[in-house]
Amino acid sequence: MALPDPTTLVAFVPAAVALILAPGPDTVYVLGRGMRDGTRPGVAGAAGVATGVLVHATAAALGLAALFRAVPAAYTAVRVAGGVYLLFLAVRTLRSGEAFTVSAGDESPARGPARSYAGGLLVNVLNPKVALFFLAFLPQFLGPDAGVVEPLGLGAVYALLTVGYLGGVAWFAESVGAGLGARPRVGRALHLLTAAVLGAFGGWALVDAHSRP
Repeated sequence: MALPDPTTLVAFVPAAVALILAPGPDTVYVLGRGMRDGTRPGVAGAAGVATGVLVHATAAALGLAALFRAVPAAYTAVRVAGGVYLLFLAVRTLRSGEAFTVSAGDESPARGPARSYAGGLLVNVLNPKVALFFLAFLPQFLGPDAGVVEPLGLGAVYALLTVGYLGGVAWFAESVGAGLGARPRVGRALHLLTAAVLGAFGGWALVDAHSRP
């Protein structure tokens, strides 16, 4: 078992960045904490979300490694199932009319860094869609003989990118919130970019699985 090679990272990092940029519950939470409670709680919330990413990545890595060891032929089935799920997410993203908003009238109590961290962790860990996403996304960058280290390495990279981006969102929370609120086309463009990435990897997974002997 080895850490992800540079070629894998060259493909993984741009895809991960495109997906992380898409507004979602994690971004809304961090942005809300930054706008209401300040930079430190917002950054702490970002760290909590990134920790949740590591939890999901670890669970996916252990499950996939065990499955591939027990049933080597399961690799193709996982790729196909993951590809179908990614295509489903792409279509749902395209059809989504959700607006990226943070209510200015939110009267939730102020949170310090510790509570914001815990909140970010729970927002991510308790989202079953994140678990399904990692089970579908990570295998697209793994080989059939992948162990635990490779998907864990990719999960750690995803977590670092997440905390870097969401930490920036928290740091510039007020201006980020105002900019996205005043420019709905920006949020729509990010949704389209996310759909394109999900669709590309979903289609690639199905084509690659079909072409294997």
